Amino acid sequence: MKNKILIIEDEKKLSDVMSLYLKKEGYEVFTAYDGEEGEKIIESNIFDLIILDVMMPKKDGWFLLRKIKSISNTPVILTTARGEEDDRIFGLELGADDYMVKPLSMRELVLRVNLRINACFHRNKSLAFGSLIINEEKREVLDNNETINLTPKEFDLLLFLCKNPSQVFNRSQLLDKVWGYDFVGDTRTVDTHIKNLREKITFCEKNIKTVWGVGYKFEI
Repeated sequence: MKNKILIIEDEKKLSDVMSLYLKKEGYEVFTAYDGEEGEKIIESNIFDLIILDVMMPKKDGWFLLRKIKSISNTPVILTTARGEEDDRIFGLELGADDYMVKPLSMRELVLRVNLRINACFHRNKSLAFGSLIINEEKREVLDNNETINLTPKEFDLLLFLCKNPSQVFNRSQLLDKVWGYDFVGDTRTVDTHIKNLREKITFCEKNIKTVWGVGYKFEI
């Protein structure tokens, strides 16, 4: 099942761009364009994360943040054109989980969303990256809600890369971290397992990147 994200943002073009990027990550995205509409939606729906603009017509983000935190523990990322320290502190004191100042970087937004979603799943020892969900405790992998059958080392390699997003590892490092320093074999083992992960998991096909001349990284 896809994670559900609500964007409450009165700038429609910005809302559309955020929605586009998050949908590409595999999230199910809902939108509201003013505080009043946002309030109605949060009263009748459950979301995994809410992206909330502070300055909005009808009812502002401060009002909605109080409302959200009074009825749920849903993570909230505040967005605003105002980056003053007092505003950031005020938002965090009201219960915001994160704070981003406009203009927004979409790559940073996606990263922050993924990190917050993962923090929620941490209680179940699970990681979530859009359509990809990894349950560490059960050693289960879901992609687009379908169970993916992996070998033990394929799972270990995927888990290690996902726990260290955007970090580049050479083949020797991956052998050491995943197979152990006493592994008897060569670096082609890593290439074979990366190839298998890309073939088995749609998300990994695009998100496990080859860094030419160095090794591999998991990009989100």
